[in-house]
Amino acid sequence: MKKMKELSKDEILKQGSKYNIPENDSYELDSSYVDFLFSLDSIKFKKEQKNHFQPLQALYYDQTGQLKSFHINCNAGGFPNLKWNRFGTFDEYIPKQQTPLDSILPLQKHLNYLVPLNDKSTIELNDYDFVVLVHWSRFMGRQSKRLIKIVQENAAQNKNYRIKIIYLNNDNIFANTEEF
Repeated sequence: MKKMKELSKDEILKQGSKYNIPENDSYELDSSYVDFLFSLDSIKFKKEQKNHFQPLQALYYDQTGQLKSFHINCNAGGFPNLKWNRFGTFDEYIPKQQTPLDSILPLQKHLNYLVPLNDKSTIELNDYDFVVLVHWSRFMGRQSKRLIKIVQENAAQNKNYRIKIIYLNNDNIFANTEEF
């Protein structure tokens, strides 16, 4: 892990290009995302809050906006690198389940927390069977790069579905959050 620090939009885009993230699919996660998560009943939704607050996530939503596959860093296992494909999780599309599904963050709600990083970023989802949201950060270094790569490779092997991958940088959230 690298030292957490705030990044400008240009710094996020520059880091994203190192990770093979298309600029038009690159967004920043708004700080109100954290406010939403911690506004939930912490007794009833403790596990869900923890899961959705991880720095590395891949969330697979279907056309109805429901979460169908969920992957987070703390469930990946492995050292020194996270083993995203442990147990062949990413050998098929959609990937096998790694983290318990929940309904606290349907796709439309999740999209409310995206901040575009350039004027060309638009989200048109009607033409897709699945939307994948990838949470990544500079401070997680190569672990972010490895997650992004496996999500992209998994989508490329698919022949049956139209897939949109959207990348959400969360460096500024973690640099400004005491909970982490």
